[in-house]
Amino acid sequence: MPIRAVVAGHGTFATGVISAIEQITGRGAAFLPISNSGLCLDDIQGALAQAIDDSGAKVVFTDLPAGSCTMAVRRMIRERPGVLLVTGVNLSLLLDFAMQDDADTVTAVQGALDRGKASMVVYGA
Repeated sequence: MPIRAVVAGHGTFATGVISAIEQITGRGAAFLPISNSGLCLDDIQGALAQAIDDSGAKVVFTDLPAGSCTMAVRRMIRERPGVLLVTGVNLSLLLDFAMQDDADTVTAVQGALDRGKASMVVYGA
């Protein structure tokens, strides 16, 4: 299975969520994890750039909108047209993206984003 996206975040966020995707769908290999642990912004940007260049991934998913991984991706994608950034991701969003093999990248990302948002529910309020 080709790598379709990079997942980047704090600590073991990326490896953890990819592990869950693998357990649920068997499609964890479609994602490449990047952790910001022990890295400065320039190092994160370098790791992300190398991951995208080596894998051909067109999407980067990050954990926090104002986090260091998101900042690094925003700086990096200026030089990489066609690479999309999706931030504030959850497991539902990533599972949906993993299951959309035959959709073009933009359609897969938008559908996953819509369903990821819709999966967030408050009970007992």
